[in-house]
Amino acid sequence: MQNKLNEIKEKVLPAIESAKTLADLDAVRVGVVGKNGSLTGLMKELGGLSVEEKKTFGAILNTVKTEIMTAISDKKQALETAELNDRLASESVDVTLPVRPTHQGRIHPITQATEEALAIFAQMGFELAEGPDIEDDWHNFEALNMPKNHPARQMQATFFFPNKNLLRTQTSGVQIRTMENKQPPIRIVCPGRTYRRDYDATHTPMFHQIEGLVIDEKTNLANLKSVLFEFFKLFFETENVKLRFRTSYFPFTEPSYEIDLGGAMANNIGKEWLEMGGCGMVDPRVLKNCGIDPEKYQGFAFGVGLDRLAMMKYGIPDLRPMFEADMKWIKHYGFVPQDIPSMVNGLSMNGGKKCD
Repeated sequence: MQNKLNEIKEKVLPAIESAKTLADLDAVRVGVVGKNGSLTGLMKELGGLSVEEKKTFGAILNTVKTEIMTAISDKKQALETAELNDRLASESVDVTLPVRPTHQGRIHPITQATEEALAIFAQMGFELAEGPDIEDDWHNFEALNMPKNHPARQMQATFFFPNKNLLRTQTSGVQIRTMENKQPPIRIVCPGRTYRRDYDATHTPMFHQIEGLVIDEKTNLANLKSVLFEFFKLFFETENVKLRFRTSYFPFTEPSYEIDLGGAMANNIGKEWLEMGGCGMVDPRVLKNCGIDPEKYQGFAFGVGLDRLAMMKYGIPDLRPMFEADMKWIKHYGFVPQDIPSMVNGLSMNGGKKCD
């Protein structure tokens, strides 16, 4: 065995020294200590020796192995250093070259409109509230004073699941969940996606709403109107805002009103008045369904379509391209990502687009 160790040592050490690349060096290493390496084979032979022979030849074998592995480690470090020096000598950077073109993304107009609306309502003292897109019948209909077979259910063209859950038709379910888990005073806004089976130039199967809810001991229609007037003035960044409140019907508010926007905003799309959403005083039965005493508290609620707000403010003629992922469209109507809406620095007037 001593002779075999000497032969391996005399053969391997020169091979290590003459290795030109890391691949050559690794091949030598595998040939010595790999699964079928020469030293590995000798270590397997130790099992057939006597105890004394194992002690003698085991110590010699470990010494040779350590010497070989040290030589391999030193050679590897030398080769890596030489390789790095070669790369540093051959590679260089021309600092006079122009910067490579970058492609900056754009914020979607609906996202921009949502952030602008939230900035306005945050200044008014509203808190953000969110909820699930998949709702149950109670939170989407029954708690909102729409029992089974109620005609208002048919107006909303709902997407139902086999388990009787549904895609929410309005974000009002978030209001119900908030009232169930929090006692007044409540002042929240609920933005989010909603879903109905409808599709044309001004309707899509998925659209975006922002709803507001205020519950307190003293609230009235004057408070509701003042909040909406202030919101539309700040959102469109103009004092030239006209609102009309038309008497309407919603199961969850009484009295109920449709919100019509007039003036310059509506005239931009060729109409004298344009419907923007609904509002009203919260029906006492809705408060009772949520565990709030209607004798002590009252409140108002409103809902506005974010998609329509974005269309009017940013001059978008058709709703459908908003959901078609057209890069040319988003580049034209989108906003610079760093331009975050702020009531201090301004809303979209401060960014890549300006509302005329």
